[in-house]
Amino acid sequence: MIPKYRKQFNQEFSDEKYKKLKEVLAQTGGVEQGFRVSESPIFLTKEFEGKLLDASESIINQIKALPAETLQKAVPDTCRVPNDTDQPHFFTIDFGICKSENGEIEPQLIELQAFPSLYAFQKTFEDTFCEVYPFLSEIRNTMPHETFKQHLKDLIVGDENPENVILLEIFPEKQKTAIDFVLTEQLLGIKTVCLTKVKKEGKKLYYENDGKAVEIKRIYNRVIFDELDRIPDLKTEFDFREEADVKWITHPNWFFKISKFLLPLLKHQFVPKSYFLHEFPENENLEEFVLKPLFSFAGSGVNLNPTKEITDAIEDKENYILQRKVTYEPIFEDINGEFSKAEIRLLYIWKENDERPILLENLGRMTKAAMVNVDFNKKDAIWIGSSNAFFGKE
Repeated sequence: MIPKYRKQFNQEFSDEKYKKLKEVLAQTGGVEQGFRVSESPIFLTKEFEGKLLDASESIINQIKALPAETLQKAVPDTCRVPNDTDQPHFFTIDFGICKSENGEIEPQLIELQAFPSLYAFQKTFEDTFCEVYPFLSEIRNTMPHETFKQHLKDLIVGDENPENVILLEIFPEKQKTAIDFVLTEQLLGIKTVCLTKVKKEGKKLYYENDGKAVEIKRIYNRVIFDELDRIPDLKTEFDFREEADVKWITHPNWFFKISKFLLPLLKHQFVPKSYFLHEFPENENLEEFVLKPLFSFAGSGVNLNPTKEITDAIEDKENYILQRKVTYEPIFEDINGEFSKAEIRLLYIWKENDERPILLENLGRMTKAAMVNVDFNKKDAIWIGSSNAFFGKE
């Protein structure tokens, strides 16, 4: 899409520039990214951007209209954390880039989350694309860098001293997204702390900094709570389910409330029909649907071709959905004349006193495989991996 920019990018592309792109990212973050970055950005038209925003605004309206008790049903009792909030601090929404029956390129909702994504990294990624390919600056995100930084600072640090705010993860140095943690530290002046290093005294939480105990007042939470049980012999002083004098950014309960759990409840022309597995109608054709566990990350547990034998064998059917299949359209041409498919994640933040979230950045993922997760691609493929979308001006 946007032939002008695709043609210019492909003409300017070289292996040396791709190497420079990765080197600048690593130098800026001080650590190698643990995931593949695509050689190319995604170019999308202004018209397509309008479709994305129309669908997102509709989905936000529908979520705001849902009763609080409906959302609370999504939170497993074993994962419920005290001191819930009225709304999440983050809202991210994934769309596949597809073709409609009448041949138009359109977005189709894949999933949505109230869990932080790679906000700091994606801003740096956009900056780096523009540094290596200066012509991209004319269609870059119009939000000034200082405005972006201030939005994140207001949300995550708030009125606290950055010393009393932490980015919380489990074994952060082992995470593929470690580069985002480092860039967040640089951006906001906060520390990344492993859950195993958090100390608890009464209801107060502490971490050690330069040999002294520092109280934690706000937690930028990057831990996926329900995955902790899968880590063998994990020893922590602090259990999420305990009362603590701390402000969650965002509260862990929202990981469950804004999730695939909502897909059967949403209606829009860019939202594929979805059902909870235990409510799947007999008159629907199973072959037209994808089976997804409600709470999983990075495509784990997704079955593109479920059978009745597979669905019948699932005991906790209420924890799965069937979502009507969408077809990603291969429209992003590489230098060899081959085409990649892609999806785009819109990265919103939602300040506590704001009626609506604010769109800060986007995250693209490119693939030539059946699934967008990079692990499913051939090792020698190009135009695959994490990317960033640039939109046309007219």
